[in-house]
Amino acid sequence: MAKKKILFECQHCGFTTPKWMGKCTNCNSWDSFLELNVHQQEIVKQTKLNSNNSSKALSINKIKEEEVFRFSSYDNELDSVLGGGIVPGSLTLIGGSPGVGKSTLLLKVGGEIASSGKNVLYVTGEESAGQIKLRANRLKANHDTLYLLSEIRLEQVLIELEHRNYEFIIIDSIQTLYSETISSAPGSVTQVRQITFELMRIAKERNIAIFIIGHITKEGSIAGPRVLEHMVDTVLYFEGDSSQELRILRGFKNRFGPTSEIGVFEMRNDGLVSATDIASRFFNRESEQAGSALTVVMEGTRPIILEVQALVSQSHTPNSKRQATGFDNNRLNMLLALLERKLEIPLSGYDVFINITGGIKITETSADLAVLAAIISSFRDRAISKETIFIGEVSLVGDVREVHGMDVRLKEAKMQKINKVLLAKKPLEKTTLKTFIVDEVTKLLQWY
Repeated sequence: MAKKKILFECQHCGFTTPKWMGKCTNCNSWDSFLELNVHQQEIVKQTKLNSNNSSKALSINKIKEEEVFRFSSYDNELDSVLGGGIVPGSLTLIGGSPGVGKSTLLLKVGGEIASSGKNVLYVTGEESAGQIKLRANRLKANHDTLYLLSEIRLEQVLIELEHRNYEFIIIDSIQTLYSETISSAPGSVTQVRQITFELMRIAKERNIAIFIIGHITKEGSIAGPRVLEHMVDTVLYFEGDSSQELRILRGFKNRFGPTSEIGVFEMRNDGLVSATDIASRFFNRESEQAGSALTVVMEGTRPIILEVQALVSQSHTPNSKRQATGFDNNRLNMLLALLERKLEIPLSGYDVFINITGGIKITETSADLAVLAAIISSFRDRAISKETIFIGEVSLVGDVREVHGMDVRLKEAKMQKINKVLLAKKPLEKTTLKTFIVDEVTKLLQWY
């Protein structure tokens, strides 16, 4: 009698092993392994075989270049994040916190695409068709070529695709779909992996653009196996709180374009629309207050002026608090240590809080100088002029270094009627702004 083969699978990343382990060696998660039955093991093996099929190698000079065609989503911000529009045959994953506007945006985009004569299918496993209809009325997305399917079985979705030629499909959401051929529950690693693989096959074979909505975990990452993000062509993620008016859509992966672009949307009564005149939406110039400084960051090719707010208050506990919203907390601790060492500002007995307005998370180092300026301004209770911006990266030795895209940043500052700029090096192009060179952190004290 043949010995039964046992296979365990990590429910976080999909890693398989013949022995149960308390900690996954691939994603370092604890107590995540579950035993697969015989049918599930066959699914795993078949998926690996399909992804590892051998093919004959060709010289790169003999391979013909494929031309990428796009069609518009009729939303300027979404087209910008996608690199110019939607690519037929692409599989796009969009994630975000509940209520941030994922379903609203895609339903509106689906309605706009349907208005151009294309057949659009909206598959929902979380809401009924009547609920989607109510939202469509509010979004004015009622068109004859927009079809709704309230279904959670993958097989029924595939049957619907045989009845009509669709050019755009929305899956809301991937965690609610399940296949009857897999005995595991909807949302499990095996279900999500196999369903995503099937959707990818359909998108490539039938040249259909498919958007799938993904839930997120409490840590903020997209729920399901990590292989989900590797299989799709594009990964988009909504940032921002559902209580805020502005929402930011950021691209983390794009096989057909750049991944550094962002889209800014505004939640209104008629749905999520592209924000207009966003240049002055992230900072306030009405009043000058202590603890506020302006900087210019680059989000892809788009310069955005942001307001950095700081609050320094005397601590009444042995351990002072350091908290940052929209800024890296580890980098904040480094900058605070630099202030104590170079400027001899006694911040060890003070609580320091940093906030970046507008809900944007700063991922570059060009805002270091503005963060220091805001902290010093709050500590000394002296306001900084709203006509001044700070641009520069601060190193551990206390010098201020130049950042990329300086000419583009200064042009944006000039358009917003900024008069002064503190930076590390003079720009290459001539500018009417008053530029002040700050090559060391100690020179910041001259402004207070």
